[in-house]
Amino acid sequence: MVLRAYMARMDGHDPEKALELLEPEFRFLIALPSGERTGESKADFAAYIAGRDAVDRVHEIVRSSVDRDLETVYGFVVEAGTTTGAFLSAAVISPNGLMARYQSFFTPVFHLVERS
Repeated sequence: MVLRAYMARMDGHDPEKALELLEPEFRFLIALPSGERTGESKADFAAYIAGRDAVDRVHEIVRSSVDRDLETVYGFVVEAGTTTGAFLSAAVISPNGLMARYQSFFTPVFHLVERS
């Protein structure tokens, strides 16, 4: 699952490695409480990564699914051992096995499922 690999790389010590999983014309929307982040290219996403705060953050995936070229995951963001909220993310995977489009929603106030 490409989306799992992407999140593992984003959580690692070198999040720029996530760029290896993106098509050049990658499009994205990341909806956060502070506002939406969008882009129309791999370069736009590289700029987004460069602007992220370096924190001890893990995306704990508790549900996932694949339907043809669409992958979805649901889980919790854990920072320094504390759950800060939940996310629902989806990606369209290209025939090359790379992420072509990505959409993610994060909320600190609502959970679809309980964290185990």
